[in-house]
Amino acid sequence: MTMADAVDMTASSAARVDVSQETLFRNRKFVRFWLYFVLFTLFALVIVGGATRLTESGLSITEWKPIHGVIPPLSEAEWQEELEKYRQIPEYQQINKGMSLDAFKTIFWWEWAHRFLARGVGFVFALPLAFFWITGRLETDLKPKLLGILALGGLQGAVGWWMVASGLVDRVDVSQYRLATHLIIACLIFAATALVARGLAPHSTGEAEEGVRRFAGWMVIAVLFQIYLGGLVAGLRAGMTYNTWPLMDGALVPGGLFAQTPALINFFENPKMVQFVHRLGAYALLVLALWQMVFAIRRAPGTPHARRTILFALLVLVQAAIGIATLVMVVPIDAALTHQGVAMVLLFFACAHWRATKGPYPLPEAPRSKRDEDEVYAGV
Repeated sequence: MTMADAVDMTASSAARVDVSQETLFRNRKFVRFWLYFVLFTLFALVIVGGATRLTESGLSITEWKPIHGVIPPLSEAEWQEELEKYRQIPEYQQINKGMSLDAFKTIFWWEWAHRFLARGVGFVFALPLAFFWITGRLETDLKPKLLGILALGGLQGAVGWWMVASGLVDRVDVSQYRLATHLIIACLIFAATALVARGLAPHSTGEAEEGVRRFAGWMVIAVLFQIYLGGLVAGLRAGMTYNTWPLMDGALVPGGLFAQTPALINFFENPKMVQFVHRLGAYALLVLALWQMVFAIRRAPGTPHARRTILFALLVLVQAAIGIATLVMVVPIDAALTHQGVAMVLLFFACAHWRATKGPYPLPEAPRSKRDEDEVYAGV
């Protein structure tokens, strides 16, 4: 074999590697677009879940039928049967006694839509995942990440029913502990999906320095924690009282925060304390966002990483303003859903920024056939 032949074979092998990388980038793009669509459906699911809570519709369906429950009542007799089941629970007997069938249909459709969307998200995630997996379009490192998200989705379905079940016997509403757990698992699924999608995207800049990366990661945790506090507020309907700002019950630090014993239980069951802590969480998140902005501008001036922290701080400020407006207007549904929606946007932005500070996922080794290896070796 001449040297020219060896050079030609080496060039041919390199060309095949380039084609493989082109295929890899194309597959990443398709997987990324699929995950963005999953994020959109998750966002819609969280918003409909919020509306279900605000309209007090969550206990209108008293059974968990993962398969049969897709089909709503189709006849007058079936509607009467569902209403009769609802009449057996404390919420109807103590709050909604005498509710008409038309009024029941309204709350039923909200809960049915929420469950239907939840099932839809499962299919939107699982079926494309199977397709990408079977056709070899998933990188090896992605598989455990995506399986983990799928497992969280299955857990979320069980937690959703666990939450509803808490309001069917001894209570007139669901447990705030279970509601906040249900919400935070939804947000963990959303955050994990956002991180994977962003990791598959091309990045205009490389990794940020370590301090900027760590700060971005802690901001994701801070946003998740504040959303959890919001779940407790929603579960206790704590936003329906003390509807003034900046004072709360006439003071910056209101009395009665530790009215219940033991003291720890106030943080979860005392509506005044829960709302107060949520307010403090909002202030802390804003301070952290501003601190992150100053920190990134000093450590990485003029970079996209620093510019994103500016936008993030502005988003936190907007969210705080929406939260205040929602409170002083005594939680109208449109303002409350806007507040919840912006919280999800903020979570997405925090996750996207954190992933961007770390750069995209590294490319796997381009697949090379045994023949390619033999040819290159012979050329050498």
